[in-house]
Amino acid sequence: MILGVPWRRFLRDLYREVQEHHLSNGAAALGFWLTLAVFPAMIFVMAIIPYLPVAQVDVAIMDLLRQVLPQSAADLFPGVVADVVRQQRGGILSFGALATLWAASSGMYAIMQELNITYEVREGRNFLRARGTALGLSILFAVLVVGAFSLVVAGGLLQEWIGRRVGFEVGLLVFFEAFRWVMILVALLLGFALVYYLGPDVKQRFAFITPGSVLGALLLVAASLGFKFYVANFGNYNATYGSIGAVIILMFWLYIAGLVMLLGSEVNALIEHYAPNGKEKGERAPARPGSGNSNPML
Repeated sequence: MILGVPWRRFLRDLYREVQEHHLSNGAAALGFWLTLAVFPAMIFVMAIIPYLPVAQVDVAIMDLLRQVLPQSAADLFPGVVADVVRQQRGGILSFGALATLWAASSGMYAIMQELNITYEVREGRNFLRARGTALGLSILFAVLVVGAFSLVVAGGLLQEWIGRRVGFEVGLLVFFEAFRWVMILVALLLGFALVYYLGPDVKQRFAFITPGSVLGALLLVAASLGFKFYVANFGNYNATYGSIGAVIILMFWLYIAGLVMLLGSEVNALIEHYAPNGKEKGERAPARPGSGNSNPML
């Protein structure tokens, strides 16, 4: 049971909310906007890396992309960003930064509008404030990605240092491989938490762990690996669509990512609607006395 609500009713209500809010259409829109935003976002992230004291962060990021994305889609990124990371480019971090961030934030802005639909509220923030929030979230994501992978690289360097002294035991290798994925999962959870907290135009307390963020992070990893397996073994998009097949695969993966993110938000919103002190549908803030002091998802 969830807050006294039987699982069968929760799943039935969740299915109804998904249908009423046209989650599939929303995810398709996010897939389009995220496709337009993903390359400017990657260019901005990669442009920051040459200024950091940690080497090979870009290699770690590209390595993860190859692990979670089908090969043809993952291969799109190195060619786009290779010239950017070859040397420090002050122009990208000065004059071009705003244009790059503006383009990168388009996907985040679209996510914010779709999250409003899950809470059934209209966007009440003016254009500049909403766009500023999208820019801020995009920058936070860039910092989060670079920071998480810096820790991953640092863990790899520590692994080599320990390995040279005590030997590369199987247990040691398993530990550091687990460390890598734990850091990535923590970064995903924090990313989902920030989006669910700042994205919709509703009043709520920040919670690092929520049912929606946990579900979203786990589903995103599982869906990414499952989709990669499907494309590698069954879906020959390149043979069907030629060179544009990689773009179609990337858009489909971003559609899945958008669907997972919206589903997690639906779970959070539904649980809050069940809570005695939570918001009702369409409310930006709880209307009942004292209801702003509790968070059913903490």
